[in-house]
Amino acid sequence: MQSRSNSRQGSPSPWPSFALCSLAMFLVMLDTTVLFVAFHGIRASFAAASTAELSWVLNAYTIVYAALLVPAGRLADLYGRKQLFLIGVVLFTLASALCGFAAGALTLIGFRVVQAVGGALLTPASLALILAAFPVEKRAIAVSLWGAVGALAAAVGPSLGAAIVDALGWQWAFFINVPVGLVALALSVSKLAESRSAETGAFPDVPGILFLILGVGAVAFGVVKSSDWGWASPWTQGAIVAGLAILAGFIAWASRVDMPALDLSLFRDSNYRFANIATFVFSVTFAAMFFGSFFFLTRVWGYSLPAAGLAVTPGPLMVIPVAVFAGRFAAHMGHRPLLATGGTLFALGGAWFYLTLGPIPNFLRDWLPGLLMGGAAVGLIIPSLTGAAVFGLSAERFGVGSAVNLSIRQMGAVFGVALVVVLVGNAFGSGALSAFKAYFTVLIIGGLATALLSLPIDTRPVPEGAHTRAEPIKLPSEPRRLTSSHEGGLR
Repeated sequence: MQSRSNSRQGSPSPWPSFALCSLAMFLVMLDTTVLFVAFHGIRASFAAASTAELSWVLNAYTIVYAALLVPAGRLADLYGRKQLFLIGVVLFTLASALCGFAAGALTLIGFRVVQAVGGALLTPASLALILAAFPVEKRAIAVSLWGAVGALAAAVGPSLGAAIVDALGWQWAFFINVPVGLVALALSVSKLAESRSAETGAFPDVPGILFLILGVGAVAFGVVKSSDWGWASPWTQGAIVAGLAILAGFIAWASRVDMPALDLSLFRDSNYRFANIATFVFSVTFAAMFFGSFFFLTRVWGYSLPAAGLAVTPGPLMVIPVAVFAGRFAAHMGHRPLLATGGTLFALGGAWFYLTLGPIPNFLRDWLPGLLMGGAAVGLIIPSLTGAAVFGLSAERFGVGSAVNLSIRQMGAVFGVALVVVLVGNAFGSGALSAFKAYFTVLIIGGLATALLSLPIDTRPVPEGAHTRAEPIKLPSEPRRLTSSHEGGLR
């Protein structure tokens, strides 16, 4: 079923919508990684605040963003994706400016929370708008490119951030968002077409939304603080257990209400279920690779932070061209071959690092081959996992279904960063190689696990006139019916 307000006839080309939504998403993902570089400058500016206090400049954003993604996706489906997208862009842009002008640590943390709310509102809405704008047969390409934009932004953030912060100061890590956000806002008002679920006007499941926010927030809080408290700490374990208990309570609640904040029937579809499991595993692995690379380059090889940023840049440059190929391939052959190949290639990149990297720097011989393998693998995996996750969504589910996948990706990234801190957080000099061997092993295992988890995914298109393999995922109130391969159902 197409969304009620999809105005594709009035907008013959969906690419302007894609460009605007991707631009806003690029800002959100870029901001997350730029702050890793800007943190040192922020700490120098607010010397009176402890490092633990200032860590909430990063942690508060991560926790709020992860916790709000699914509720935001649900609200976008109900009340309009364009409306939620515009509100998110306004909040994100305004909060970015306020962060740059912040005069104290607590003020900066507060504005970061507002920025996270804006990012959470616009992220699932942006993908939902793209899905609504494109015909079914072109969604695989569009989703692959959208996923590649996010992956590219996350990966180039440190190198770009290092240059900006070094030249202009940490404030410009936030100020750079303002002009781009204003341009995106001005163009989005007139260029984007509104779309929403057929349930428009239904009252949101407020208890369910609170369950999700508290549950995801508590788990993210425990993982983020594990680097300070330690994994064996009762505080770390208590926060994670409490979050999981709240999420279990949400499952019980969602099974009893008619219109839950997250319809659990989404996970009855094997493609959606395995795509999200694989997304979590690879997000842990990708974040570990990305974050750990800077630890290795700066601590073992002695690179400066800007030099380390440049050293990882060739990898991200592989993402876009590979994702373009992946989107075209998936439209004809499905996502499984891409995911299996990408996971295996990522594992080979980790194995290359394990076998070749030593205490003596050799960028071209030892670092670049593994980096290019990893970059190509990311271009195959991240867009394909997103595409496989949204493959069987009906138009009513675009926002919440994509938000679940994005929230899982965010939670995986939190675990990946925490894992790097545990493995190599205290590793320095040539003697740290043994710790990094364990880190490279994680990359190998994560790549292979992603490939194996992707094997049950079957998103091959069905030839015209053939019977569909499964029915589309339906809302409880939607009458059961078969859907042709051109109406957005499972194929």
